[in-house]
Amino acid sequence: MNIEDQRKVIIVEGTTDKRKIQTIIKEPVDIICTNGTVGTSKLDELAEMLDLREIYVLVDADEAGEKLRRLLKREFPQAEHLYIDRSYREVATAPSQHLASVLLGADISVFTDYLRTN
Repeated sequence: MNIEDQRKVIIVEGTTDKRKIQTIIKEPVDIICTNGTVGTSKLDELAEMLDLREIYVLVDADEAGEKLRRLLKREFPQAEHLYIDRSYREVATAPSQHLASVLLGADISVFTDYLRTN
C-alpha cells in the first residue's frame, strides 16, 4: 500500500516508537519517524506529503519530545496531539495498554487485546 493511500498519519520520534505502535494499531496508518529532529527541508517535504491527511503527533513526554511537539504544532496546526502519561516519559517504554487507550481516544482502531487488564 502506498503512503498516500493511507488517510491517517502518526508522527513519532524514533523507530522503537514506531515498532511499538505498529503492534497495537489495527487499521492501516502510516507512521513517520522524525528521529528526534526535523530540519527545514524535512518539514517542507512532510508538509507536501501530508497535505489533506489526518495527522496525529505522539512524542515522548520529555524536553526533546516537547520541543519537537512545539515545532510540529507550528508546521501542522491541524494535527491532533496525543499525549502519554508523563510518568512513562517515552512512547517506546509506555505500557501497550496505555498506548492503546491513547490511540483509541483519537479514533484510531486498536487490537482489543491491548485494552484488557490482567
